[in-house]
Amino acid sequence: MVRWLFAVAALVVLIVAVGGITRLTESGLSITQWKAITGVIPPLTEAQWQAEFADYRKIPQYLDVNGPAGMTLAQYKFIYFWEWIHRLLARLIGLAFALPLAWFWFRRTIPLGYKPRLLALLALGGLQGAVGWWMVSSGLTPEAADRVSHFRLAAHLLTALVTLGGLVWTALDLMELRRGQAPARLQRFGVGVLAVLMFQLFMGAMVAGLRAGYVAGAGWFSMDAWPLMQGRFFPEGVEWAAGFFHALFSDPYLTHFIHRWWAWVVAAALVVLARRLRARRQRGISVAIHCAFGTQVLLGIFTVWSGMSLWLAVAHQLVGALLVMATVWGVHALGRRDQVGYGV
Repeated sequence: MVRWLFAVAALVVLIVAVGGITRLTESGLSITQWKAITGVIPPLTEAQWQAEFADYRKIPQYLDVNGPAGMTLAQYKFIYFWEWIHRLLARLIGLAFALPLAWFWFRRTIPLGYKPRLLALLALGGLQGAVGWWMVSSGLTPEAADRVSHFRLAAHLLTALVTLGGLVWTALDLMELRRGQAPARLQRFGVGVLAVLMFQLFMGAMVAGLRAGYVAGAGWFSMDAWPLMQGRFFPEGVEWAAGFFHALFSDPYLTHFIHRWWAWVVAAALVVLARRLRARRQRGISVAIHCAFGTQVLLGIFTVWSGMSLWLAVAHQLVGALLVMATVWGVHALGRRDQVGYGV
């Protein structure tokens, strides 16, 4: 069961990366309907492609952006491909979790007390699909702008990352069970570290949904783009008229500013976590946490300097998922009962 859960977690990391590509290529609205069964098969004939393209040409993203830019059918097929891959992976993850779960349940090999947790993870996967379509639907109505709701995008990403954390935690608990140890306890310090990290991930989703990565400026090794924003520490252009909280969650300048500097709060919390782990002879986990957040910070800076390079931005989102895994691993190790010899 441990290998199964880690395999599903790897698929979740993959779909997070593909989701980043889908977002950055503006592919998320290319499929305007949700067809749970028949949607597995993409258009196969010219007539089917034309029908899909005709549906896409009715939505605001095409009418306001891609239509005036002269989008061709070939260009539409490119964005369709990424959204189709994203949805196909979602279905695959659902099957990869549900079918083995049913088998383990039938064989009565699920350890006592773990059935509710596994059912909760299955429910989270179903919720993720529902939130995904809820997000897409926000960009299809005539009143929509040329993008999906950034709040719904954040809900979609965070649901995936919470599911990822739950998969990793459960797999680690089952590993402990094999060793005859009790499940780890979630300590208050661990809750605090996870909360600090989740706020950063939430703000990152806000930045993505508002396309706020572009507001800092660009230029390799340009101080004006990072650590400054357009040559200033605190950016000009923040819209305060609707109040602080509206600006915090809906103004691209402020969301970007908070996201880039809250990263150092996260780094500090993770350094403390890693030091506590090293003190308990968990050196391997400490190194993994340092590598993950160090790489993530560098990728964030390089993404800004590059002017939002597609592959750097995707790598930033991918390593964000890996950072969740490393942090959950560390918090789990901190809450273990024996604290000896694990991860050395």
